Amino acid sequence: MRKVLIVDEVHPSMTEGLTNLGFEVETRADLSLAEFTSILPAYDGLVIRSKFKITADILTDSTLTFIARAGAGLDLLDVDACLSRGIAVFSANEGNADSVAEHIIGQLLSLAHKLHTADTEVRHGLWEREGNRGFELKGKTIGIIGYGNMGKAVASRLSSFGMSILAYDKYAPSEDYPASMEQLFEQADIVSLHIPLTSETRGLISVEFIASFKKPIFLINSSRGPIAPLEPLLHGLRSGQIKGLALDVLPNEKLSSWSPVEKELFAEIAAFPATIFSPHVAGWTTESYYKINEVLLEKIKAHFSL
Repeated sequence: MRKVLIVDEVHPSMTEGLTNLGFEVETRADLSLAEFTSILPAYDGLVIRSKFKITADILTDSTLTFIARAGAGLDLLDVDACLSRGIAVFSANEGNADSVAEHIIGQLLSLAHKLHTADTEVRHGLWEREGNRGFELKGKTIGIIGYGNMGKAVASRLSSFGMSILAYDKYAPSEDYPASMEQLFEQADIVSLHIPLTSETRGLISVEFIASFKKPIFLINSSRGPIAPLEPLLHGLRSGQIKGLALDVLPNEKLSSWSPVEKELFAEIAAFPATIFSPHVAGWTTESYYKINEVLLEKIKAHFSL
């Protein structure tokens, strides 16, 4: 019987689903990296979220036939090394697209109507109406960079707000809202990032990139932190080219390991009222926790024609 190792906390339905597909399943969320590497050759399949980075070295003695990542994005996997060894790789981008889209809309509405600052002020006994005057999304232009599952989910919801939508995707151009990057630079009031972390996108949001927009923008990043380093974000806020910022991800999400420079950069960014942060939870809902498993199980089933 084919054996599957689960090394991260995932919804319990994963074990049941794999068992129903005929796999023998073992869950070992307690493993160290050395332990994981030593026992991996005994398994045919691996289910992982973010516990370990799967490198070519880890796969040296592997007999895996598939790796299923319980989440969106494959930046923690050496996909080329996997494919060269005949290992099928599955992710579940479809499983949390709804969750991400709703989270982004919540952030955007909060920035537009200053809900986060108004709430804090009222809690502290301040009743400042004029200072909390917001703006309407209707009539504004949002530029969506990356038009996969997440980008499409955001666009479908924001279209009902009466917004103009521009979608740019270098590798899968949008048929619904096609736009060039130059059009985004020219017209966008709001920019939302939905691209994977690759060598091409790492550090994409630079001082030069931000300065290319003809109007000051609101920037939303729910993709990966290293795509938008803190230094250019702070520069954009200081210059006024970034009017508002919503971050669900950070370049370094291990806050306890921050250097003094990282701490200072973040503190300066957080001091701007038009900033909102969340701890990488845009796709982290009760529903998506289950739907991610559904997506992966269907892909595994289809791959093995079970």
